[in-house]
Amino acid sequence: MANILVVEDDMDIHHLIQNILKRENHTVFDAYSGTEAMLLLEKEKIDLILLDLMLPGLTGEEIVSKIKHIPIVVISAKISPEDKVHVLLSGANDYITKPFDANELLARVKVQLRVNGNSQKNTLHYKDMALDATTHTLKIKNQKINLTKTEYAILKQLLLYPTQVVTKSKLLEQISEDTPDCDENSLKVHISNIRRKIRTITPEEYIESVWGIGFKLQE
Repeated sequence: MANILVVEDDMDIHHLIQNILKRENHTVFDAYSGTEAMLLLEKEKIDLILLDLMLPGLTGEEIVSKIKHIPIVVISAKISPEDKVHVLLSGANDYITKPFDANELLARVKVQLRVNGNSQKNTLHYKDMALDATTHTLKIKNQKINLTKTEYAILKQLLLYPTQVVTKSKLLEQISEDTPDCDENSLKVHISNIRRKIRTITPEEYIESVWGIGFKLQE
């Protein structure tokens, strides 16, 4: 089971989320302000954050911009598409509007924990692709493709979210520790190089560009 941080200043909603998670045997950590959440994150190992946006102290949006390597599911009364798009592009992994269904919340939690768990595995799979974290090689149809460090980091992010569009900003953020010099222009070049290497094995397209947003794996 996972360590989940609930950041919500409404006591009733906080207790509701807390009870839903505890019924699934998750360990729940509680914060009622943005500042309290950041202090707690310095002390505890957290696997997932459930985050309100309208908080005392630091806002939810400010927390999203500060957290890089813990998945965040936003739970907010803000329902406008603009709010959702802004927070997702800033780095949140998912967004649920209030009021929410308990089963939907648990489903979103399970998805994010599964993705985060997959990121710790040595090999990521999608269709006939296998990405090896130890050798940084890609296999398609059992044929090996050698990748650069940056190409591996990019493809890993796409394989972690195989059914989702991964925005350019999220890709750059997630690979920044390993490839700090990569920018939006060079990202396109690296994607092109990955495609070119794949085409030496098969003409099938594996990476789809989503114009103006980012990239996803071809379904």
